[in-house]
Amino acid sequence: MRKLVVRSLVAAAALAATGFAAAQTVTLKVHHFLGPLSTQHTAMLGGWCTALAKDSNNRLQCQIYPAMQLGGTPPQLYDQAKDGVADVVWTVAGYSAGRFPMIEVFELPFMMTNAEATSRAAWDFYEQHAKVETKDEVKMLAVHVHGPGNIYTREKPIAKLEDMKGLKLRGPTRQITKMLGMMGATPVGMPVPAVTEALSKGVIDGAVIPYEVAPGLKVNELTKFTAETDRNHEALYTTVFFVPMNKAKYDSLPPDLKAVIDKNSGRELSAFLGKTQAAADAPGREKFAATPTMLITQIPVDELKRWRAVTDQLDDEWAADMTKRGHDGKALLAKARGLIKQYTK
Repeated sequence: MRKLVVRSLVAAAALAATGFAAAQTVTLKVHHFLGPLSTQHTAMLGGWCTALAKDSNNRLQCQIYPAMQLGGTPPQLYDQAKDGVADVVWTVAGYSAGRFPMIEVFELPFMMTNAEATSRAAWDFYEQHAKVETKDEVKMLAVHVHGPGNIYTREKPIAKLEDMKGLKLRGPTRQITKMLGMMGATPVGMPVPAVTEALSKGVIDGAVIPYEVAPGLKVNELTKFTAETDRNHEALYTTVFFVPMNKAKYDSLPPDLKAVIDKNSGRELSAFLGKTQAAADAPGREKFAATPTMLITQIPVDELKRWRAVTDQLDDEWAADMTKRGHDGKALLAKARGLIKQYTK
């Protein structure tokens, strides 16, 4: 009888412990490189965290750390997620230069139609082809892009291809810096948080950035000219972003919380992030238009065709690089374009 009572007590304790584990709150450390007022912090990561809390009855919470508050530099963010310094990060894939060359296909010139469609395409392409590049190191939650990039310059407006000759222009990733070089500029690669200081000190003559992030970097105060492309044409460029989660953290979650993460990740999260980031372009542009010293020029389609002609080689170089790595580069390029077309409405 005594043994039976002991067994019952042990079973009850185990059941209680299991119930406690299932009911406990998990707080995810989310890290990124932009400020606390940025769209990425408030609407994008903030919106995702709100959805997690709602779908988990507040058992999944987030503590979002902006502006590299957990330490390190933007290029180290991916490894922070991989190594568990943070549970989730938002970062530019290309800040880890050359580490994820396959997903760079979406950064080739004139690939993107709009951020939502291209983000859906980028997720599908990652799942079908580029997942091998992350080697099961992380639980990838989203792959997305930003809206059309523009060219901002301090002293000289850009109206035609020849205007870029010799200008030191910041680019975010290696494909985009290659593009700038093909167009006659002197490319300078750097993460976006470094742009403000580089412009103010004259280290660079200008930068390529989308409208949404530019006011927060004081680009409208530090430059005088903006060259935006005709929005009826494919964008000059975009940048690929990753949202990786620490794999051990994901694996440690109970099944119901894993299901919440799964529900709020993938193609639809990628589309949400791309669409939300691109939606912030309009208020960003308004700030540029309201700056008395700023001249905004739109590059017409005929001129963009010239830009496209001098950068087409970059597509071939990317495809050739993929082929050297054991893939069918031309087929992958065609697949990426086909996915963008499929999702573009």
